[in-house]
Amino acid sequence: MRLKLDIDPDIVAMMAAEVAAGERAVTAAMREAGTGLKSAWRLQITSAGLGRRLANSIRSQNFPRSGESLDAAALVWSKAPVIVGAHDTGPLIRSKDGFWLAIPLPAAGKSTRGGRITPGEWERRRGLRLRFVYRRTGPSLLVAEGRLNTKGQAVVSRSKTGRGKVTAPIFLLVPQVKLPKRLDLARDAERAVDAVPGLVVANWVEARL
Repeated sequence: MRLKLDIDPDIVAMMAAEVAAGERAVTAAMREAGTGLKSAWRLQITSAGLGRRLANSIRSQNFPRSGESLDAAALVWSKAPVIVGAHDTGPLIRSKDGFWLAIPLPAAGKSTRGGRITPGEWERRRGLRLRFVYRRTGPSLLVAEGRLNTKGQAVVSRSKTGRGKVTAPIFLLVPQVKLPKRLDLARDAERAVDAVPGLVVANWVEARL
């Protein structure tokens, strides 16, 4: 017995059209999911008071970069993963040397590189020596003998009489710091993943209409 199978060209065309519609739907869905997750993470960061600059470190990329595919995907990441990750997990931070963490006070000013200034940089820039002050009932201190300028920062005193000279606390010294958890990135990621099937269906129906 011989069986002869003829495939209707119309059926082949319909199948090809359906695959193409699926490729468009999946690609569009992943693009929407990735863009939505990027926006959600950026909103979380700004709402937590962490600034627009850190929020803009959140980026997204669609794959494939051009064309459409049933295997389309979206990648969302941060260009500042250490900072964002720390605010997402709320870690316990200890000194890498096993001693103290130096927390700059207002009199310390800011680093020339941006962010927090270190005791070593502060001494080089100010031309003053820091002195350790142990406190039994609170954080120990690094202090300096000088005067406070108009910005409230400690600088060298030029007065020969000692007028205006103060002992200014420059750094707090603590053994460890618990960073508060200010973000919940996994929550938005789970919502984005859960939304993908609905986005695929919506884009597939829209493509067919």
